[in-house]
Amino acid sequence: MTRFPSLAGLSLVRPRVVAAVAAVALLALGPAPGWAAPLVELIEEKARESAGPAMPPQGRFDISIQSSAPQEALLISAWWIDPATGRFIANAVTESGQVHRINGMATLIVAVPVPVRRLMPGEIVAASDLGMIDLPAGRIGAFAVIDPAELIGMQVRSLLTEGRPVMVQAVMEPLVIGRGSLVTIRYSDGALELSAPGRALGDAHRGQEVRIVNLVSNTAVVGIATADGIVEVTR
Repeated sequence: MTRFPSLAGLSLVRPRVVAAVAAVALLALGPAPGWAAPLVELIEEKARESAGPAMPPQGRFDISIQSSAPQEALLISAWWIDPATGRFIANAVTESGQVHRINGMATLIVAVPVPVRRLMPGEIVAASDLGMIDLPAGRIGAFAVIDPAELIGMQVRSLLTEGRPVMVQAVMEPLVIGRGSLVTIRYSDGALELSAPGRALGDAHRGQEVRIVNLVSNTAVVGIATADGIVEVTR
């Protein structure tokens, strides 16, 4: 009876030996025409597996391989990649059972939104203000906004430069209440709904608390800014 090494034993074998064992096993099973896939596709699969949950939905890999590598392979073994640089080393097993040591770069590329013009503090970001560019993930930064939907409708907090990624802290929810502006105070309790004119004592974003003066009773109250010029109070 033929005995095969246990998985525990294989984990201690050097990667090149493991690849050789895999190649022998493939030859023992006989040729499998049509099973080979482009080497670039196999490498991208491995790179995506290595990235795991951190892989951006709109990300892709720019693959470059040494010129002597085969065009197709059955599998990739002994895979190693440096997440910081994208440099990889692996073994490619071809249909003939040959094992090729390969190396190259798998650079993660992410499409990010950038302003198409300079945006000044206080401006509201519109869809027409944004374009998309491809950048290596290592150049984007942890706090860059990569979803354009998270920028549209936001108010610029600090100057946004044309063609550069936007940092999260550079934008904010737009103000719906301005200090000193006239507002409508609304109160509802079941079927009871009341409204009164008021004046804001501070700025507020949507969903933020703000102090206002009821111009009818001349009393100060605290409410929630719900829309432009609208403040809801509960007491």
